[in-house]
Amino acid sequence: MMRTANPALNAKVFNQARSFGVGESMTIQGTVNKAGFLLFLLVASASWVWGKAFEPQPMFETIGEVQRTGISSAVGGMIALGAIGGLITAFITIFKKQWSNVTAPIYAIFEGLMLGGISSYFEMKYPGIVLQAVALTFGTLFCLLGAYKSGLIKATENFKLGIVAATGAIFLVYMVGWIMSLFGGSIP
Repeated sequence: MMRTANPALNAKVFNQARSFGVGESMTIQGTVNKAGFLLFLLVASASWVWGKAFEPQPMFETIGEVQRTGISSAVGGMIALGAIGGLITAFITIFKKQWSNVTAPIYAIFEGLMLGGISSYFEMKYPGIVLQAVALTFGTLFCLLGAYKSGLIKATENFKLGIVAATGAIFLVYMVGWIMSLFGGSIP
């Protein structure tokens, strides 16, 4: 077992988890199937809120100009419901791990409500930014789920090393760029 200071990943947690699924083995296929289902729930609830945000809103006139009122209060309520509901569901899952087969889908729906609302707000403010980010993020996830499900990817030690190295390099470049931007510079 790896050494970590994260309380969610210590040996005691994994020993307790063994008692929850007696007779059941965790498999890559089962994990991919469950992750895909949770992703579906998240995308469905996020899409629903996104659709609500871009429904025609009441307009008002000011000196001959028509302006959009912005994000509706219903969408703002969905953001709050998703955030608070997700937090409560996360705490329930932390303290009652055996309930995770019920709380995980609920959490995915709450997170979808929150992410769909926040994303619609930023899409209104900066048109185009969210669709690119969401398409790339979910596209990557769907491709990885498919690759794992088909057996195309085997998580060998060299594969893990390559992922950590590539991710670490990207992180370092972004951090250097961010620090340089604080002083008026940039990475060419």
